[in-house]
Amino acid sequence: MELAIASGGLILLNEMKQMLPPSEQKIADYILGNPEAIVTMTVTELGEMSQTSGAAVTRLCKSLKLKGFQELKLRINGDLGKKLEITNRDIQPNESVSSTIQKVTEHAVHTLLETAELLDATQLELAVDAIVQAKNVHFFGVGASGIPAIDAQQKFLRIHKASTASTDLHMGATIMANVGEEDVVVVISFSGETFEVQKIVELANLNGAKTISLTKYGQTPIAQIADIQLFTSPTKEANLRSGATSSRLAQLHVMDILFMSVASKQFDTTINYLDASREAIETIQSSRPIKTK
Repeated sequence: MELAIASGGLILLNEMKQMLPPSEQKIADYILGNPEAIVTMTVTELGEMSQTSGAAVTRLCKSLKLKGFQELKLRINGDLGKKLEITNRDIQPNESVSSTIQKVTEHAVHTLLETAELLDATQLELAVDAIVQAKNVHFFGVGASGIPAIDAQQKFLRIHKASTASTDLHMGATIMANVGEEDVVVVISFSGETFEVQKIVELANLNGAKTISLTKYGQTPIAQIADIQLFTSPTKEANLRSGATSSRLAQLHVMDILFMSVASKQFDTTINYLDASREAIETIQSSRPIKTK
């Protein structure tokens, strides 16, 4: 399966480059300009070719949150091995339906695969543990990012996890005023810069709740102040897709992964709650009387 091949190294470098120290930035520029060459290099050779040092290469890998230079090379090699070229081309006037199907689908698949590559298993495990232990989970997002927040709440309610979802700053602030150390707040913002979302994180942090951010990859303002950071692909939307189609799919994908991971962690109780939820829905959709406990 393609996902088994590590990739996403060039994405990491592109998104993090402007935030790196000058020496690491020089290395990133060299790699982005010569990706094929670095696959066979040693740390020392890359340091020499980029006119920096082996120590700077090691620091770059740490800045990218990678285990070492070997992992960076493996990821870049995976990038080079990709056969499908995806662009952000927008739909054209009077474009055929078949062409639109192909463009939108390819872009969505590309975004989901990139998101899977960028998800940090360690951060995901921290998020799962936090939600499992939480008394309440509060999801917040505005605009298109409110859709994954509402979807996540619906899923977690089905497994008996007390949850809220809000897409309005005033309502979100009201909820944040009453959170505490037993609560988890999950905020969603593709840009990582949404004013309302940043304020929610600040309020949650102030009241001691555990905060989890879901943003595009990179050190965005929201990710920097959250306790746990989850990322989606930074792939930009094409102009006419201002409704955030691919980014929304990526956010839903990560929320599904988070939900499934929590469900797996408490498998036996999850199955019981899901069965009870399903039975309740089937009962109200049928003519059977509701049983009293």
